[in-house]
Amino acid sequence: MSPQLTVMAGELGDIFWDLPPWFTYYPGFDIGCSIYVVNPTDTEKEYSLIARMSQNNTVISEEALPVFGYAWFKVEPEDFIQLHGALRFSQTNADLAVFLIERETEEATDSVATRLVAPTTAALPPGWPTTPGTTSFDWSSLLGVMLPFMMLGIMGVVMVSASRPKEEKLAAPQEDRHKERKLLPVGRQE
Repeated sequence: MSPQLTVMAGELGDIFWDLPPWFTYYPGFDIGCSIYVVNPTDTEKEYSLIARMSQNNTVISEEALPVFGYAWFKVEPEDFIQLHGALRFSQTNADLAVFLIERETEEATDSVATRLVAPTTAALPPGWPTTPGTTSFDWSSLLGVMLPFMMLGIMGVVMVSASRPKEEKLAAPQEDRHKERKLLPVGRQE
């Protein structure tokens, strides 16, 4: 029986990971990740991790993730642990969430989530123009996003070139000026 999941806004623990909000996923391959579990309280806490895969608000699978070989693990007061591992699923085009369950309350205190996108539809993030399901592209919205970055880049180039000391051209030594210059042959004339 799985615990009732209610998010408590991290009062009893927090969870973070290094996965992006979405990424291309090929079913059956490992997803390597680091998960950080933080105990913000002044007492030792026991936690469990539950992975939930869903599509269109329908739960496909839900399972406990073992930590150090056990369902529950401890975190010292006002401390954190870093967990390294890999997840593997047989689905894609789904949402993956990992919930941090606190043992005393058996409630989810925090969660992290990402979207697994099939390789054929993963050219751009979900909902971006020109991805399947979108009909047109408004270039002005892209310009509005990119213009500040382009201006910062131009200003960076200007600032770097302005901060470099000016190099003065040194006069060639007297002996080099009087050396005979070698010219390339004229080539074949027809």
